[in-house]
Amino acid sequence: MKKIEALIKPYKLEEVKEALIGIGAEGMTISEVKGFGKQKGCSQNYLGVEHTVDFQPKIKIELVVPDSQVELAGRVIANSARTGRVGDGKIFVLAVEEAIHIRTGLVGEGAI
Repeated sequence: MKKIEALIKPYKLEEVKEALIGIGAEGMTISEVKGFGKQKGCSQNYLGVEHTVDFQPKIKIELVVPDSQVELAGRVIANSARTGRVGDGKIFVLAVEEAIHIRTGLVGEGAI
């Protein structure tokens, strides 16, 4: 099993969610986060004064998938989140040692 963490632009959430549901993703968690990457934020003018905005709003999507679905899920997220502009986001894939479904007691892939 692998955990996929994707950081995307907020307005792409619905498109990414629908694409993941379309490939059979059965659950995900989202969080509103702020951060910056290589671009180190951006400059904005407010009342004629330039301000640097270091942290950009992002959505963090987390889901756990069987090893057989990792490549497909990553490709679907990347394709549906891509705008071609700076700040599209990142996808991280992490190993999951174990999963336990609290209500049923199922362990392993059956728990996801």
